[in-house]
Amino acid sequence: MEPTYRDRAVVLGDTLVLSDLHVGKGASNLELPVGGATDVVERFEALAERYEPEAVVFGGDLLHSFSTVPRSVRRTVDALAEACREAGARAVVTPGNHDTMLDAAWDGPTEREHRVGDAVVLHGHEPPEAEADLYVVGHDHPTVEIEGQRRACYLYAEDAYEGADVLMLPAFNRLLAGVDVGGMSAADFQSPLVTDADQFRPIVYDEGSEEPLEFPPLGEFRRML
Repeated sequence: MEPTYRDRAVVLGDTLVLSDLHVGKGASNLELPVGGATDVVERFEALAERYEPEAVVFGGDLLHSFSTVPRSVRRTVDALAEACREAGARAVVTPGNHDTMLDAAWDGPTEREHRVGDAVVLHGHEPPEAEADLYVVGHDHPTVEIEGQRRACYLYAEDAYEGADVLMLPAFNRLLAGVDVGGMSAADFQSPLVTDADQFRPIVYDEGSEEPLEFPPLGEFRRML
């Protein structure tokens, strides 16, 4: 099942996966501004319209706050759920560490892990329970610096965790700064699925060409900088 990369999300077969929307979080520790929430919803609607998925998996940290769910946050989550319904897609959330208040905003199904063929989607803050050929996670918000510009990136490595491949998604919320993985070792990652950072290849989706740009594994990539 070959992944299709687009706008910080990935399509696996007939399933659209995105992670780390952090609804309620802006560039500072303030509630997500209206413009930011609109950006998240409109980009998601564009993905759903383009790929017409049968299922959508929000791979964790749908929300940001551990303690409050303002009305604006509920409206944004409702808009995401409505976009799924309009697309005819079943939506499921695999809760992340930030989703302690998820019940206050999301009344759809939740699963600790969601299987898509031979792949398993989970947030990635805890080790997986199910066996898979590919684990799709979020959690660390990876970015990479290229020619002085910070770019959100996917990270992919074969045979990275107990014999399975691992694909880490960037944060879907573009207001999150993310972490520069260029100089990070496995110990610097929060996800236990990263056991050898050097083997992960950054993949940057280029909006101009609408194509993913694949770079050498981080161990080699660092020597090129």
